[in-house]
Amino acid sequence: MSRLERLMHVATKYSRRIIGLMSGTSLDAIDVAMVRIQKHGLNAVVKLEHFREYPYPPKIRGVVRELFDPKRARIDDICRYDFILGEVFAAAVLRMLEETKIKPETVDLVASAGQTIWHDPEMSIVEPDVDWISHPLETRSTFAIGQSAVIAERTGIITVGDLRVRDVAAGGQGAPLVPYFDWVLLRHKSRGRCIQNIGGIGNVTYIPPKATWEDVIAFDTGPGNMIIDELAWTATNGRQTYDIDGALAALGSVREELLERWMSDPYFAKSPPKTTGRELFGAQFARRILAESPGVAIHDLIATATALTAESIARAYRDFIHPRGPVHEVMLAGGGAKNPTLVRMLQERMPKQKLLIYKASEAKEAMAMAMIANDSVVGLITNVAGATGGRPTVLGKICL
Repeated sequence: MSRLERLMHVATKYSRRIIGLMSGTSLDAIDVAMVRIQKHGLNAVVKLEHFREYPYPPKIRGVVRELFDPKRARIDDICRYDFILGEVFAAAVLRMLEETKIKPETVDLVASAGQTIWHDPEMSIVEPDVDWISHPLETRSTFAIGQSAVIAERTGIITVGDLRVRDVAAGGQGAPLVPYFDWVLLRHKSRGRCIQNIGGIGNVTYIPPKATWEDVIAFDTGPGNMIIDELAWTATNGRQTYDIDGALAALGSVREELLERWMSDPYFAKSPPKTTGRELFGAQFARRILAESPGVAIHDLIATATALTAESIARAYRDFIHPRGPVHEVMLAGGGAKNPTLVRMLQERMPKQKLLIYKASEAKEAMAMAMIANDSVVGLITNVAGATGGRPTVLGKICL
């Protein structure tokens, strides 16, 4: 069987085993979800078979963090670590297979969005200076590393990678991608649902009752854990990469004057579709608030940064979701769902909302990548226009 015949065989199977990979903006670990998916699209049935989180190798994590900063990132390092992260992702797949005693040939696909190191959702216009191009070049841009070709070569498994870029080419922002998964699995005839992921960045999917594809909206609400993580790193002299159980924030008090100043950022008032990232709410933001807040206790800054995440989510619902329809349930996912201080602050700001923890919340994004690959290999549209703003298209690049 040739590689192309193998792809056609996978696409026509009733049931596929797929490994989804997710490396988020917080860079805390590589999430690996092995799922069994029957059928496609609205008829898909998804079962999580195994889930693992593999911590980043510290030295590699340190270099990748440097790549987030355009003032320090070097083109040779970007090129080199594109392939190095491909090796790391492949090693994570192979380690899961070893631990679960599952043979690689029984896995149909690997899905990976890569590790985003730069995301620029604002429109850029370039005037070409040649006579054979008759129009301005207009585009947004996003860039992720972690070569899917390396994953395919090392594992021997067909890999669907670079999942964001086709949406950008179709006029979208390349994120969020998870709404496709949310709509397929969580739509309900009578209940309006918000699925609020709190990873490095916070993002929400709103699915109104009886939602059609066109009814779904999703966008980044703003910071998730990134600012908190950076401040926790500072507070513990690098011993903690995040605020474990929200304990550091619980030791401090929210400084309301700082919170209102931070909430004045124009991003929060911008209407969806919209996305953001480390470029706005990452290490630079944390360094700036440290510099601008001399004499403020670090635990107060962590408490206020935690409140910033909660407040930005609550205001996003007030301004952009509630006007569209009822919200009966808010399902929390991502690492922030395990932060009791953050969840308490969110509930205080949304007292009428029922907050639930999404089952297998930490595996959700990796599972969503697997579903996108499952449907992309048969040519189904896998972006949601109400989330990214892009024209309907098929996501991903296939490495046979």
